[in-house]
Amino acid sequence: MKKALIANDHAGVELKRVVVSYLAAAGYETHDAGCHDTQRVDYPDYAKVAAEFVQANPQSFSILICGTGIGMSIAANKFSGVRAALCHDAYTAAMARAHNDANVLCIGSRVVGAGVAESIVGAWLNTAFEGGRHGDRIAKIHKAEA
Repeated sequence: MKKALIANDHAGVELKRVVVSYLAAAGYETHDAGCHDTQRVDYPDYAKVAAEFVQANPQSFSILICGTGIGMSIAANKFSGVRAALCHDAYTAAMARAHNDANVLCIGSRVVGAGVAESIVGAWLNTAFEGGRHGDRIAKIHKAEA
């Protein structure tokens, strides 16, 4: 079974439930790294868990949800080898995978609704990295991280 990690802050609790259901229907085993209620938490703590999961499992991916997705994407991108993409629609999700080989998907729960989130995740899951010149660009990012 394919595996994914999903994490969120207090603003992403409801949308996470939608995304977890979508992933299950698509055949993914999802590890829910929290948070699980709307008590205020700090998003960098959850971005760290997701980033470390991707670092330890290079063929895997994580999904992060916060109010706008911005904070999660900034925090996750501080980790070597993580390419977190904030996506607002299916097109940006597909391009993040095809051109950037993004391994962390960030979604803003106050920006997109359930239906759009499902289309984002669907595009993310169904788009492969194109490689070629895009691979050369990813190599430059890795070099900059070193």
